[in-house]
Amino acid sequence: MVVRQIRTGRDNFSYLIFDEKTRMAALVDPGFDASEALGIIKDEGLDLRYVINTHHHGDHTASNGEVISETGAKLVASREDGANLKDSVDIHVWEGDALSLGCVSLKFLGAPGHTKGGLCIIVGDGYLITGDTLFINDCGRCDLPGGSLKDMFATLQKLKELDDQLIVFPGHDYGPMPSDTLGNQKRISGVLLARDIDEFSRL
Repeated sequence: MVVRQIRTGRDNFSYLIFDEKTRMAALVDPGFDASEALGIIKDEGLDLRYVINTHHHGDHTASNGEVISETGAKLVASREDGANLKDSVDIHVWEGDALSLGCVSLKFLGAPGHTKGGLCIIVGDGYLITGDTLFINDCGRCDLPGGSLKDMFATLQKLKELDDQLIVFPGHDYGPMPSDTLGNQKRISGVLLARDIDEFSRL
């Protein structure tokens, strides 16, 4: 299994996931410019099966159509956020749903808070792609349309129950490093250390 973190634009990240044996792949959040990801797909001879959106905001989804047109991939999103996309969603996913790329499993977690239909993705048993839910040492905004402080706090409590060894791959390069273990984030991130929603709301 390979997961490549790709910078798109000034500080967005997209993620190219593929099974080395079957070459089946998925691209998470193509962003405004998917040229680097498309180049890797071509150079590596990958079979892009899915374009996956963690949420509907344009800085994560603007290149959906270009990638789908060039590769024939299916678009995957939550039903809630998919309704806000300009491209038609082929597969709706939510909590407990999963897709596979050969031997690589993609398990979806419903993650409302930044948007109503935000998603996080557990890739295999090693990675957690968090979109704009959890950043390194911070979390996504809750004051945009569809955002909810209460929902974000509940989502973060759910993420805290996951394996400490998971590598957190966020949707933006907003922290001191581009990734971290979830265990370390549980120890140092204020948004995960907050004991209740009142404390969380003061951060």
